[in-house]
Amino acid sequence: MASSRKSQTKSSSAIQRGVADVLSRAGVRADQTLQLALSGGMDSMVLLSVLAGLRERFGFALRAHHVHHGLSPNADDWAAFCAIRCAALEVPLSVSRVSVRPAAGEGWEAAARRERQGALASEAADWRVSAHHLDDQAETVMFRLLRGAGVHGAAAMRAIDMLPSGGGRLRPLLAFSRGQILAFAQAESLVWVEDESNTDPRFSRNFLRHSIMPAMGERWPSAATTLARAAANFDEAAGLLDELAVQDAQACGLPWSRDVMRSMSAARLANLLRWRMRALSLPVPDQARLHEAIRQVQSCANDRPLTLPLGGAVLHAYREVVWVSPTYPELPEEGVLWPGDAVVWGEGVVEAISVVGAGVSQARLAQATRCEIMARWPGCRVALVERPRKDVRSLSQGAGLAPVDRDRVPILRVDGQVAWIAGLGVAGTFACRAGEAGWRFVWRRPEAYSADGVALL
Repeated sequence: MASSRKSQTKSSSAIQRGVADVLSRAGVRADQTLQLALSGGMDSMVLLSVLAGLRERFGFALRAHHVHHGLSPNADDWAAFCAIRCAALEVPLSVSRVSVRPAAGEGWEAAARRERQGALASEAADWRVSAHHLDDQAETVMFRLLRGAGVHGAAAMRAIDMLPSGGGRLRPLLAFSRGQILAFAQAESLVWVEDESNTDPRFSRNFLRHSIMPAMGERWPSAATTLARAAANFDEAAGLLDELAVQDAQACGLPWSRDVMRSMSAARLANLLRWRMRALSLPVPDQARLHEAIRQVQSCANDRPLTLPLGGAVLHAYREVVWVSPTYPELPEEGVLWPGDAVVWGEGVVEAISVVGAGVSQARLAQATRCEIMARWPGCRVALVERPRKDVRSLSQGAGLAPVDRDRVPILRVDGQVAWIAGLGVAGTFACRAGEAGWRFVWRRPEAYSADGVALL
C-alpha cells in the first residue's frame, strides 16, 4: 500500500513538472490568458488542478470553457459540475451551448468536434489549452492511418503550437499516459464525470480505444509510446514537405506559372496544392480528385480556362496562371443599395474612399435617386473614361479578368446607369473633374479569392 502511494506521489510530481516545463518552453507570460477546454472528464480535471496550482508561479490568468453539446441527458449536470469545481479553484468558467447537426457525409463525432472547436475559438485567449495525452496521440495516429492519411494527417499533435503573432495552442499532458493521469487524479483525490458515450463501440474511436489498443498493448507493451514516436517522425517529414512546397511556390510565382507547373512531377504538384490549401484553411480533397485536377492543369493549353471544384476548394487556371481559392459565396439575386460607405459583396467588401479629382463624382451620386451594387446583367454596356461604349463582358475579358470573376465583380449602378466596375474603372459620365470631390471605390477581397492577392479598384 505504501509503495502504491509512493508511486502515485511520484506520478503527481512528474505531471506537475511536465506541465510547468511545457509552459516554460512556450514562454507563457504573466500578462497572458490561458483558456482550458474543460469537459469535466478525468484528463481535463487533472489539467485544471495542475494549471490552477501554477498560476502563482507563472502569473498567467486562467479561464475554463465548457461546451454543452446537448447530446447526453447528463449534459446539464456536467456543466453544473464544471461550474462548482471552477468556483472552488477561483477559475472563471464560460459555458457554450451548441447544436450538433452533422453535415452531409459527416459523422456525429466530427460534427461535435467542429462545433466544440468553433465555440472555444469564439472566446479570446493567448493560449488555448487542451488535455490530450500520450494515448490520445497513439489512437489518433492509428485512426488516421486506417483512413489512409498521408504524413501530414498522421503527424503528431504538438505539445506547443505557436502562432507567428504570439500565443497558440498547448497540450501539456502529451508526454503522459492515461494510466499516469489516473494515478495523479487518485493521489490528489480529484473527482470527475464519465461521459457514457465514451464507451459506446458504435463510435469508431471508442472501438479503437477499448478493443484494438488494449490488444496491441498486451502484445507490444510500448505500442502507445512507439506510435507517438512514429507520429513525431511523420511531423518531421511533413515539415520537410512544407519546406519543399514553399520553394516550389516561390519558383512558380504568385499567381503560379502554368508553364512552371507543367515542368513539375504530379507528386510535387500535389504536395504544392495540399500545402496551399492548408495555408488557406481549406479542406484537402482525396488523392484521386487532386491528381485528376493536376492532370487537367498539365495537359490543357493556356488558352483554355479551367475551374475545377475540389470539395471546399476550387482550382483555377486562366491563361498562364493557376491559383486555388475557397468556394465562392452566392451573390444576391437583386442589387444591394449602396449606403454611402462600405457594403458587403460576395467574398469581399466594396469600400468608398473620399478623394479629390479622381473616382466617381460625389456630386453626381448626391443627386441620384438610387445607387446600388450589382453583378453584371444581360446587355450591360459602359463607356469608360475616354473610351468608346462597349459590352462589359468584352471589357472584362480584355482587361484580363478571370472568367470566374467576370460575373462576380461589383458594378455601381446609379439610376440605371453604370458608374463604376471593379477591375475596369469609372464611366466617363460619372468621372470627377480636377479639384472635384470623388469616391474611389475598391472591392477588397481576402487574398484566398484573388489570383494575385490584390484588391480590385
